[in-house]
Amino acid sequence: MREYLAKRIIIAMGVLFVVAALNFIIFQVMWAGDPTSTILNPDFTLEQKQMLLESWGLLEPLHIRFIKYLQNMFTWRFGVSFQSRMPVITELSWRLPNTILLLGTATIGTIILGISVGVFAGSRRGSKADVFSLGVGLFADGVPTFFVQMIFLLFFSYLFFLWFGFQFFPSRHMTSVPKPTDPIVYMADVAWHLAQPALSLIIAGFGGWALYVRNLIIDALTQDYMVTARAKGLSERTLLYRHAFRSILPPISTIITLSIPAIVTGAMITEYIFTWPGIGSWYIAALNANDYPVVQAVLFIYAVLVIICNLIADFLYGVLDPRIRVGVRR
Repeated sequence: MREYLAKRIIIAMGVLFVVAALNFIIFQVMWAGDPTSTILNPDFTLEQKQMLLESWGLLEPLHIRFIKYLQNMFTWRFGVSFQSRMPVITELSWRLPNTILLLGTATIGTIILGISVGVFAGSRRGSKADVFSLGVGLFADGVPTFFVQMIFLLFFSYLFFLWFGFQFFPSRHMTSVPKPTDPIVYMADVAWHLAQPALSLIIAGFGGWALYVRNLIIDALTQDYMVTARAKGLSERTLLYRHAFRSILPPISTIITLSIPAIVTGAMITEYIFTWPGIGSWYIAALNANDYPVVQAVLFIYAVLVIICNLIADFLYGVLDPRIRVGVRR
């Protein structure tokens, strides 16, 4: 297993370097946008524009820019934002917790609900409960996330305000304006603003999990060893949770691990719709403004997380499934 993981780490480092190089090429060589076009006054002279480009280091030779870029990425400094003129890491440090709060809550809720519905439906294959769960899962999996969120906004914010004179859930921002000064009131206010985007993500996302887990449970319950265990007199509950569910933990753990990078990069459309001050909305604004350092930083972080989570998934698969360890030793 050590030799296997060592090879995977070496390959991962190579992949990370290739991704970092492509991240540089796309935005500083192939990108046609001008970062000064969204910042400078149209009346500024060409000399003033050249001075700004020089201060950003965009007039230096390509190889010098590439070396500085690698230094910024691998030391986690990420450079300076063209828009805000602040270090990227400074803005990242306060936006990241907001995204983790929103996407972490939604991801945990989606996984718990999806697995619960999937196990419930799979253990009752062919029943009315299974058909109903399957229909709900297919519907939730097929409806676009932004459509679910617009429905939430329509009913819980706008129509609710028209009918009752107040919003059941706030329609935007992370806190009220002005922010509550009392810590307990502040946390309650954040939770109130968090509820609508998080619930919309859970409703839109649990269907895929439910369908996947249902199929895994059905496959596990029809294995020969399950027939043998049933013939020995084990209860259906024991078969379901101690044998079938345990056997599907490796693929589930892999999917959970690989979903972690999405928590950090954020649900961009969700943050944009609800004006949530996270990494997703920041990334979209940076794209529109040709703010290369911000875009490159977000994509690099995403690449690092994907690679690390793949390594963790490989390790967990070996821990949870003894067959992987045996195969590696052979």
